[in-house]
Amino acid sequence: MARDYQAIVIGAGPGGYPCGIRLGQLGIKTLVVERQYWGGVCLNVGCIPSKALITAGKRLEEIAHADAMGIIVTGEAHADMTKLQAWKNGITAKLSGGVKTLLKGNKTEMMDGSALIVGPNEVEITAPDGTKKRLTADNIVIATGSTPIEIPGFAYKDEPVLDSTKALDLKFIPKHLVCIGGGYIGLELAMAYAKLGSKVTVVEMLDSVLFGFDPDCVKAVQRNLKKAGVDVMVKAKAKGWAKTADGIVVNVEHDGADKAIAADVVLVAVGRRPNSKGLGLEALGVQMNGAFVKVDKQLRTSVPSIFAIGDVAGQPMLAHKATHEGEVVAEVIAGHKVSYDAKTVPAVVFTDPEIAIAGLDEAQARARGPIKVGKVPYGAVGRALTTNETDGFFKVVIDEKTKVVLGVTICGSHASDLISECALAIEMGAEALDIGLTIHPHPTLGEGVMEAAKAALGEAVHILNR
Repeated sequence: MARDYQAIVIGAGPGGYPCGIRLGQLGIKTLVVERQYWGGVCLNVGCIPSKALITAGKRLEEIAHADAMGIIVTGEAHADMTKLQAWKNGITAKLSGGVKTLLKGNKTEMMDGSALIVGPNEVEITAPDGTKKRLTADNIVIATGSTPIEIPGFAYKDEPVLDSTKALDLKFIPKHLVCIGGGYIGLELAMAYAKLGSKVTVVEMLDSVLFGFDPDCVKAVQRNLKKAGVDVMVKAKAKGWAKTADGIVVNVEHDGADKAIAADVVLVAVGRRPNSKGLGLEALGVQMNGAFVKVDKQLRTSVPSIFAIGDVAGQPMLAHKATHEGEVVAEVIAGHKVSYDAKTVPAVVFTDPEIAIAGLDEAQARARGPIKVGKVPYGAVGRALTTNETDGFFKVVIDEKTKVVLGVTICGSHASDLISECALAIEMGAEALDIGLTIHPHPTLGEGVMEAAKAALGEAVHILNR
C-alpha cells in the first residue's frame, strides 16, 4: 500500500528545513510540518536576532571609542530600539521567507500545524484552526528543537520575567537588567544590553561564569564584563522576584545573606530542554536518553522508521550540528550508506571577546596524554592592531608525539569566522605543520592561527617561542 509521503519532517528549524531541502534534492517525496517558526527558534528568536542585537551593541561601543583612531563623533550616540527591532525583524523575515522559497523550489511540501506520531508510519497533524489530518510516510524525522528552561519563582508568563525570546523583542533598553545564568546564552545577551546602555547584574549559581570553558577565555571575558560595568555574582542563587513602585526586585542568596537587587526586568538563561514530550514517543516505545531521543550513528531511533535530529537527539545543542544531522538523515532515507561521523562540532560564543572552539580544549587534551600548546596573543597580529581589537589569543593544542592537531581555541575578535579552518584541520587529521606551512594572506587575523600552530612546534617567528 502506497503511503502519502516517503518522508515527513516534524519541525522546520536548522535541522528540519535543511533535511527537507536535501530530501527534495534527492527526489524523495517529502512534507515538512512546522507549528510556529519557519526557520526555527534559531532563525526567528535565537541565533540570528541575538547576533543582530550583539552587533548593534558592539557598533555603539566602537563609535564611543572611535576617537582612538582619530574619528571624532560630536554628540552622544544612542540606540533607538524601535528602529533596531525593525531592522532585526526585517532580517528574520527575509531569512524565514527564504526557507519557504528553498523548500518550495526543491519540491518539498509544507504544512502549518502541530504533529503527533500515532504509529511508526503515521502522523496526525493539527492545523492552526484545530482541524486534524492523518498522513502516512515511509520515514518520520523528529526535528522539534528545544525550549528555555523555566526555574521556580520565575514564570515566563509574567511580564518582567524574560526568556531569551522575550529578551530579543524588548521595545526599550532596560535601565537595570538582572540575568540569571552566566552561561553563554546569558552572557551574550547580558553583554549586548550592557553595550546598548543597560546596567546589568549577572547571577550565577556555579563558581564561575562560562563554567567548563578554557580558563584563559573566562578571564578575558571577565575583564570585559568589568569594563562594561557588569556586576557578576557567582555562587549565588536567585530565589524569586517582587514588584515595587519603580519596577521589580530580584531576591538573591549570596555569601550566606539575602540580597534584593532592583531591576526593570529579569532574564532567565539557565539552559534549554529538548522538545521531546507530546510527540507520542512513549506510546510507540521509542527509547530515550533522559529527555533526549536515543539515536544511532544514522540518527535512527529504536523504531527503525523514525529518526531524530538536532536538539532532541542530544548534545551539543547547536544549530550547525542539527543542520549536518538533517542532511545525513536525508542521505540515509535516500538509501545512501552514510552515517554521522564528525570528529568535531565547533562551538562559538558571541561574548566580548568572542570564543570559538574546535576539537579538544587544553585541559581535555592534557587529560588524554602529553601535548604541546602554541599560544599567540591577538596583539602580536598586525591586522588586530589595525582594527583596534587586540583582546584575546589563538591557542593550538597538538599531540606531543604525532604533532596532530587535537584542538584549537580562539578568543578574540571574529573568532567565530576563524574557527572553520581549524575544524577542517581536525576533520582531516592535520598536523601542526599542515596549518603552519599553509601560506595565510597578510595582513589578516587568520595569520594568528598559523602562528599558533607554529608556536606549538617552537617555530613561531612573530612571538618568542617557549
